[in-house]
Amino acid sequence: MALLPLKRVELPAAARQLRDEWLADLDARLRATDADWNVIVRDTLFELAYPGHGTWKDRSADAKFSVANRIALDAFDPRNITLEPEYYADADPVRFAHVKPLLWLWYSFDRLPVGGQNVDLGIQFRRMLAPHLFARVGRNFKCFQHVEFSYGYQLEVGDDVVIHRHVLLDDRGGLTLGNRVSVSDYANVYSHTHSIVDQKDVTLLPTVLADDVRITYHATVLAGVHVGENGMVGASAVATKDVRPYHVNVGIPAKSVRVKPNAPPEVFATHRMPERRRE
Repeated sequence: MALLPLKRVELPAAARQLRDEWLADLDARLRATDADWNVIVRDTLFELAYPGHGTWKDRSADAKFSVANRIALDAFDPRNITLEPEYYADADPVRFAHVKPLLWLWYSFDRLPVGGQNVDLGIQFRRMLAPHLFARVGRNFKCFQHVEFSYGYQLEVGDDVVIHRHVLLDDRGGLTLGNRVSVSDYANVYSHTHSIVDQKDVTLLPTVLADDVRITYHATVLAGVHVGENGMVGASAVATKDVRPYHVNVGIPAKSVRVKPNAPPEVFATHRMPERRRE
């Protein structure tokens, strides 16, 4: 099997300078003690969506705009939209109100021409935004487009974590991603579950992906599952129970089918029952 490490791709110097200046300015504005994140997000999204068309205030005050135009303008402001987690009874209204503008900025950026498949800018943008949004985030966080969360403020992320496209990270009950965790495209990781009798009966269960865990394409990890160090959940598998360290679990429900060859000796050790004495 060939080793195919990612290539290094460099932007032109001018583009790199523009990127760095914009991200540094946005980060500074978000960190300001008197920052109003709703206004910052509103104006940032308008500038990215309509470059060279003045300011949000100027356009929204234009009386000749139709009702549809005004609805579109209003939607840049997080105060004028609702997100699904706002309807959850367990949401902390104060904490969610604090992060809601950044969730709206995160999701909306991915749907703009400047975001979308723009890998370099997108990764740098989300890396800048994550410390403002998550409970904790380590160094070198890499996240691709169209990743969604429940709250964000219940999510802890370690160092060198990679989240690929179209992933759902449900942190309602608390979600921890250890160092060097990788979550592949279209995977879902949950930390809440519903009763089979009454859908309104919700149980919150912290979910943990330990260091060096891999959750592969289209896989699902259910609430309360602990995937042990170096564990792996295979493509399209559904992990309903804990995954042991270095084990590869596949299927529905996911079960261990092998141990990784790089596992330490103690992972392979088995305990034999004592031999029965012969009469």
